[in-house]
Amino acid sequence: MANSDQKIKTFLMFSGQAEEAMNLYVSLFDRSEILSLLRHGANGAGEEGTVQLARFSLNGQTFMCIDSNFKHAFTFTPAISLYVNCDSEEEIDRVFGRLSEGGSVLMPLAEYPFSKKFGWVADKYGVTWQLSLNP
Repeated sequence: MANSDQKIKTFLMFSGQAEEAMNLYVSLFDRSEILSLLRHGANGAGEEGTVQLARFSLNGQTFMCIDSNFKHAFTFTPAISLYVNCDSEEEIDRVFGRLSEGGSVLMPLAEYPFSKKFGWVADKYGVTWQLSLNP
């Protein structure tokens, strides 16, 4: 399902929410799955049970994620977001609704000069998504 030849992959660093976020993302898109999941053990560098390294695919595109065992002075920023071309009104409405739960809407779902339906949302983990309805 996932493209194992994909040279460049998006890598997401969380602080204890990697598995929860990954499960949400996989549930939203067709042809998506968790490919591998390695957890920190009892004597590992990170908190036991958190994600040491995971790979998952969203509609065939591979992503990677971890739970960082270090506290950083940074997090996700809207300057980089995941852009999704949605195939139907049902899909864009459903995905936008789920991603905005507990998050924040940066641009509401509406018609814009560049798209007949577009929305931009930061999910509850801080990852931003731009969703556009295909013409």
